[in-house]
Amino acid sequence: MSALAGQHILLGITGGIAAYKIPELIRRLKDEGAQVRVILTQGGSAFVTPMTLQAVSGEEVHTELLDTRAEAGMGHIELAKWADLVMIAPASANTLARLAHGFADDLLGTVCLATSAPLVLAPAMNQQMWKHPAVQANMQLLTARGVHVVGPESGSQACGDVGAGRMSEPYQLKAFIIEQLQGPSTQLLDGVHVTITAGPTREPIDPVRYISNHSSGKMGFALAHAAAQQGANVTLIAGPVDLATPPGVQRIDVESAQDMLDTALAQAADIFIGCAAVADYRVADVADHKMKKTANTGAPTLKLIENPDILKTIAAQTKPPMCVGFAAETRDVEAYALDKLKRKKLALIVANDVSNTAIGFNSDDNAVVVLSEDDRVVFEQQSKQMLAQQLIHHIATHYHKHFRK
Repeated sequence: MSALAGQHILLGITGGIAAYKIPELIRRLKDEGAQVRVILTQGGSAFVTPMTLQAVSGEEVHTELLDTRAEAGMGHIELAKWADLVMIAPASANTLARLAHGFADDLLGTVCLATSAPLVLAPAMNQQMWKHPAVQANMQLLTARGVHVVGPESGSQACGDVGAGRMSEPYQLKAFIIEQLQGPSTQLLDGVHVTITAGPTREPIDPVRYISNHSSGKMGFALAHAAAQQGANVTLIAGPVDLATPPGVQRIDVESAQDMLDTALAQAADIFIGCAAVADYRVADVADHKMKKTANTGAPTLKLIENPDILKTIAAQTKPPMCVGFAAETRDVEAYALDKLKRKKLALIVANDVSNTAIGFNSDDNAVVVLSEDDRVVFEQQSKQMLAQQLIHHIATHYHKHFRK
């Protein structure tokens, strides 16, 4: 039987360019056996038409609060009782504010107040809007009431900005709906503590300057999300990045390599995934005040010292967790990765070629080769979210085979 056979999914579509993705979501839900009905707000109708939504859902699209064709004229009550789950996608900033404060002057807001079904929001907006304190306050209020949230993702936006605020993809929304209604189909990491490092580190030169790199943290955050979906207790140690915390993940923000190591050592992890791009060196003597440029002294000379090797330190513990490393290389990728695997005594290493701009730092896609002492598995180019799910499955399989007591 299909995962959603017979389930009633009510989709609310509000004003946002991401509304163009919803017909694909409806098709995916119906392929799983779900019945899908749609509420389209006035703003949503600017981006997708009722005729399109009716064609893909096979159901009348609802737009008006006061519907004389509904039984007893109370269409909102009928829809509220019909739904097994309500998802609003995209959920605009205006919609979040209206839901947080209980507005009931349109069909969607009234249904959300009248239904006992789980409510899922898929936010989508400009990255600066998403970061605004008012939006974040509304999100905190909604999640405190038990509203479920999927996304938003980080990446390029229709306005040209880059950052968190993109609506999750249809395949992610479908998977989240299935999880809410049926629970995860498999829990490969149920009860397993997974610690993941992600993003860059910053090594200070003076109070205003630092040494860093181009890591976006996207791969590490995607891995944290995928591990949490598999039932893991996930601790995400994040360098300075502008990404939303994945649902169900404990996030600890750090700056320097030493901060990251100290935090990692404090975690009693079963699996440690070192996905962060940790700076190899730091400045030996950090200036107390901003260094000034003068005509007489010329450019300053910085004395660098080596940073601690986080992966190697974790793997060298008396009772180490299963350690997984990442090797971002620009040439001889697999040879360098294998050397790193052996030197640091890792269980697995994920090698990727960052010289390829389509899969390098800050990209939304990746392609990797996962190496162990006796195995080599190739994962072709795909979105980092999809790749993360496959990598977590591979890591979990290795853990249960070689490390689970």
